Amino acid sequence: MKRSFALKVGLFLIVVTVAGIGGYLYVKQQNADDQLNTVTVTQGSIENIVTATGRLQPRNFVDVGAQVSGQLIEILVDVGDQVKEGQLLAEIDSTVYRANVDGTRAQLRNLEAQMLDRKAQLELAEIQLRRQRQLVSNRMTSEETLQIAKASHRSAAAQVQALAAQIDQTTSTLRAEEARLNYSQIFAPMSGTVVNIVARQGQTINASQQAPTILQIADLSVMTVQAQVSEADVSRLRQGMDAYFTTLGDQSRRWSGQLRRIEPTPQVENNVVLFNALFDVDNHQMALLPQMTAQVFFIVDKVDDVLMLPVNAVRFSGTGQNRGAKVDLLLPNGSLEERSVVTGLSNRVQIEVKEGLNLGDQVVVSSQSRPNNPPSSQGGMRPR
Repeated sequence: MKRSFALKVGLFLIVVTVAGIGGYLYVKQQNADDQLNTVTVTQGSIENIVTATGRLQPRNFVDVGAQVSGQLIEILVDVGDQVKEGQLLAEIDSTVYRANVDGTRAQLRNLEAQMLDRKAQLELAEIQLRRQRQLVSNRMTSEETLQIAKASHRSAAAQVQALAAQIDQTTSTLRAEEARLNYSQIFAPMSGTVVNIVARQGQTINASQQAPTILQIADLSVMTVQAQVSEADVSRLRQGMDAYFTTLGDQSRRWSGQLRRIEPTPQVENNVVLFNALFDVDNHQMALLPQMTAQVFFIVDKVDDVLMLPVNAVRFSGTGQNRGAKVDLLLPNGSLEERSVVTGLSNRVQIEVKEGLNLGDQVVVSSQSRPNNPPSSQGGMRPR
């Protein structure tokens, strides 16, 4: 009886041990399978890019100011209004300027009337001079009388010239007064959109020192992206290179342009040297607005329709990315094959595979893989 009981206990222990060993092996195999991660060789485009943060500004804009002082009695536009070149935007009280114009015009009419009188006196002096010359030739008057007639003629002519100069001066003053009167009406110097109104109706404008700004007009059909590029990356940029950006409101949409200029004078912020790189984009749909934040990408290199893998799926044994590149290829029977590949352009995410793999191949990315050291370059990937 005791022997039968011991036999049962022994069999039970054997079953428990075998089950434990089987469970351990099963869990170990599952953990191994979990570490065997694979990625698929895909086809798409790879971009080696320089990234920067920028702001949007209108390509063409103008600050509309006042050239005369006075009370701003009316503003005829609002922010966001579309205006045409020559359109009336605002009016300044013109009472004083209109009075000055009227006074100067009256003064000019007075001088013109005096000119008629002076010309009549000059004509009379000419008649008297001719008469005295005839008398002298006939020996009917003295030479002294002729000299007096000549002097009177010269005096009358000089008075006409002096009065003509006064008329010219007053005419010039009248033009200046009329210009100041016209400046009381502020017209649009260009077509565009009113993006800002600085002054307010009823405000007194003082233009004695400088022209105060009343509003700003901008042509929003073409926007300029002002991207701040670090000094470490600015040497990689070149004029005419392709660039694009996204906005915070719609990161799925791209606006593209070409680098127009790199401003030579940097800005230093928190001991970081930044250079402004400018490029223009079309905005006829008016989807972009001034001061929007832009995430900017300058395309240094780009390849399209190429086979590619994640960077961490490729191992490099040499210093060049085209030498010693290998991957672990998962074969259809479940076995692994170490295969040499030829790589091309890479960025921080993807790397181009020129030779050694086919579209759809499965490549193992193991958590125990040896570390990669591909040539580092900042960039992005666009799948297809």
